This record gives sequence, C-alpha cells and structure tokens, in this order.
Amino acid sequence: MITLTGKKISEGIAIGRLAFYKRGKREIRRIYVEDAKKEILRFQKACEKASLELQELYETMSKEIGEANAAMFEMQQMVLEDSEFLNGVMRIIMEQKLNAEYAVKEATNRFIEKYAPRDASYVRGHEADVKDVAARILRILARIRKEKMLMDEPFIMAARDLYPSEAAQLEQSKVLGIVTMYGSINSHTATIARTKEIPSVIGIGEALKKQYEGKMVIVDGFEGKLYIEPDQTTLAKMQEKKRSALRKIETLERLKGKENVTQSGQKIDVCANIGTKEDIESVLRNDANGIGLFRSEFIYMESGLRFPTEEQQFQIYKLAAEAMGTKRVVIRTTDIGGDKSADCLEITGENNPAMGYRGIRVSLDKEEMFKVQLRAILRASAFGNFAIMFPMISSMEEVIAAKNVLAKVKQELRDEKILFDEAVPIGVMIETPAAVMISGELAREMDFLSIGTNDLTQFTLAMDRTNRRISGYYNPKHPALIKMIRIVANNVHLEGKRISICGDLAADLSMTEQFINMGIDELSVAPSQILPLRKHIRELK
Repeated sequence: MITLTGKKISEGIAIGRLAFYKRGKREIRRIYVEDAKKEILRFQKACEKASLELQELYETMSKEIGEANAAMFEMQQMVLEDSEFLNGVMRIIMEQKLNAEYAVKEATNRFIEKYAPRDASYVRGHEADVKDVAARILRILARIRKEKMLMDEPFIMAARDLYPSEAAQLEQSKVLGIVTMYGSINSHTATIARTKEIPSVIGIGEALKKQYEGKMVIVDGFEGKLYIEPDQTTLAKMQEKKRSALRKIETLERLKGKENVTQSGQKIDVCANIGTKEDIESVLRNDANGIGLFRSEFIYMESGLRFPTEEQQFQIYKLAAEAMGTKRVVIRTTDIGGDKSADCLEITGENNPAMGYRGIRVSLDKEEMFKVQLRAILRASAFGNFAIMFPMISSMEEVIAAKNVLAKVKQELRDEKILFDEAVPIGVMIETPAAVMISGELAREMDFLSIGTNDLTQFTLAMDRTNRRISGYYNPKHPALIKMIRIVANNVHLEGKRISICGDLAADLSMTEQFINMGIDELSVAPSQILPLRKHIRELK
C-alpha cells in the first residue's frame, strides 16, 4: 500500500479505480503573419465566441450548482474583458507579427506571472480560471468542438490540475472522487468539487504518478490522503468511516427546517458568515436563518487595481438578497486594512496595521468610495431583507459620521427616484475594548450590535492572533473576554435591541450554552457549521 498526502478540499470517502484525465494537447507554434490586423480580428472573434460559451455554461451550471456558485464563470468573463490581458495579446500580434495562438499563450503566462503574486488581485488563487479562458480561446481558434469527458463507469479521477469548466462537467454518478497534483484550496475548481460533494484531495504533487492508472485507490477527503492499493485493514477502516460519515450527514440533514431551540425551550438564531457570492449556495444548502456577516471587503480584495464599481457591488448584493428571500442579510461595510489588503487601496508604512488605518476609518477617509458602496447596498435593499453594519468602531463620533454619510446617500437616491428600504437597520461591530465600554450608548444609537470576537480577543489580550511565538498564551476564552461579552449583551438588551456573535468563538460548541444563558440572540458561523451547531443546541437541556 502507498499513502500520498495532499490538501483536503471536499470531505468524504471515495473508493474505486484511478483514471487520469487526458486533456487534449495542442501544439502552439510560433508563426509569423503578414496581416496583423486580420490576426487581431481572429482573436477578437474567438473572444466573442468564448464569451457566448461562458454565458451558456453559466446558465447550465446555475441549474445544477446554484446561481451563486455558477457566478465563477462570470469571473472568467472578467478575464475576457480585462484590458491588460487583451492588450497583452494584441501587442504581441502587432509588434512581433505573430499568430494569435502563440500570442494568447505568451500573454496568458505573462498575465499570470504579473498578477498571481498580488494578494488582492482577482487572479491570485484563480490561475486555473485564467488558463481555462485561454484554453477556450485556443480551442476556438483551432476550430475544435467543445471537449467532453467520456466516462463509461464510476472511477476516481486523477489529473495534473482541473479547470473550472472541466470540473463543472463532472457527473457525480460517475466521478467518485478527485485527486490532483496541483491546485488551490480556494480555487473555483475546489468550490465546484465541494458543491457537487465529490470527495477531493489536491496538491499531491509529482508523487501522483501515471503508473497508478487503473489501480484500486481510496480518497480520504477528511484527512487529505490517497491510499493506493490499500490493504484489507485500511479498506475496512475506510468503508466504516464512509458509512459513519453518511450516517452523520443523514442525521444533520433531518435537522433542516428545525428550530434552534434547547430542550428547555430557549431559542437562538444561527446565521452564516460569508465572504463571496459563491458562498451563498452553501448558506442555502445548510439552512441558515440568514447571513449574519457578509464580509464585503473580499469584493475589493478581488477587484484588482480598480475599486469595484457601484454596479458590480449592486449585482453581488442583489444576488444575496434574492437568494435569501425574507431571511436577513447583514452587509458589513468594507473592512480593508490590517491583514486584509487590496491592490485598489494600497496601505503601507504602518508599524502596527491591525490597529491602524482600517475598517470604518478607511471608509470615512475615502468618503466617495464609501458612498459608492452604500449606494450599492441600499439599491439592493429593495430586493430583500437587508441590514448594514459598520466595522472597527471605537467612538460615537465615528458612528455619527458614518450615519451622516449614509443619510447623504439616501437623499441622493431619493432625488434620483431610486427605490431602497428606507427603514434598513443599521448596526456596528463590537471589536475594540472602547466599543465594549460605550456599548450602552451604541445600543441607543444603533438598531443592533454584533461582537467580532477575533479582533476583540487580540485587542483585549494585546496579542497578535497570527503570531505563533505567543500562541501558547493566546486564550480565546479568556475570562476578561467572556465578561466583556456579558457586559455588551446586558447593555444591548437594556435598550431592547439585538446582539449577535460573529467571530470564531460563535462556533465553539463548548461555549454555546453559556452564550444562550447570556441571552445572545444570534450566533453567526461558517455555513458548514450551521447544522452541527443546530444539533448541539437542540441537545442542550
């Protein structure tokens, strides 16, 4: 038996024979052309056809994996519309008098080399999407029909890597599991694998050899392992693990539609934290009571060098509103800064960025940027049940200033006869000790409060939560933090308002009963933690 280790991206156990995916290879030759303008026209027509194919793929996948996850193909449309990518291809054609195929290949490599290393670029972590787009253009230029995956019987798919459009075509009944040599856990291919619930392990590297073709293997998506020609003991162990996982899923599935209520009758809402529109499908699948925290800064982090436009943001927020229906969606205004950088807003020269230029401070300083985001949120509020939340608050002055900007935006929309929810609730994050101490005043001014335990813990303990050297001292359940949560909950309830917890501590099952006894109204966690948390709540006495 041979055991290989990679990164887990989709949990589950798959047992079957290994078969390598063979992507059609095309030789890209360097050819000089006499008429460069004609070659550019060829390239432009191929891009137009590629755009139509992506739209068709988006519509098909919307029905299969949900509109939110299918939106990844809209991201591929961004590549087709990216002037840097397009101009890169056309420059090679014009300046070097070379064929479109070679220009696409060269420009794609340069584009990835330039933008993939940038933390906030939409290319980072999605290199496969760019290659996918390039492969589509090259296929169209070569006048080759769409490639289809022909599968005769269920098997474990192995590949060097998989493009999102290839992963989208996988038939769950035939592809039992996926293993790849390379890939990113945050890629769109990974998202599709999770959505289709296909046990998958990526990043195994060169140890995944072609000589394993046809051999019996086991994919352990829980541990990120691949067992080749497993012995009887391992096979029996994995079969039992698979049965156990299925029993657990069946148990959790039965909790859908149930209330989050203890056996003594105490109720609490369980909502979801998300960062992108692709997460919405998982929120729906796990039956959350709503979206308790939409981290809108990820829209900025994936926007590249340009700020996301009002229309781009509006479409994302509108998708969330329509997907969630009557369930509430809390949009946190952008919390750029600290450990979350964006190319469109370069922040440098800070000795202590976690406590520097970030959150509401950036929004108030960049008022036009702030107004664009608020316009997009308010416009989307006409399509669902929305709430707005300001991050990193430390004073009443910040709150008043933010509400004044919001009032200006509301008046602009009224003047433009644009519909929005006039009564959209406004809340703040409690992430600083200062906010804890003025939580009573904040509760009187706002409609709701939400405690971000991650930042509140590190500011209270004066410890960077990412510093491994002090990890032994970092206590996310420090008595001081628990007292702070109790103080905030009491102050908020005295004003008749709602209080939620949306940090990592919200998902800590050892704390659930204590939070319920404090009167916390809502816990907001990752989508995958919704049903396990509901199960735990319903088992509490």
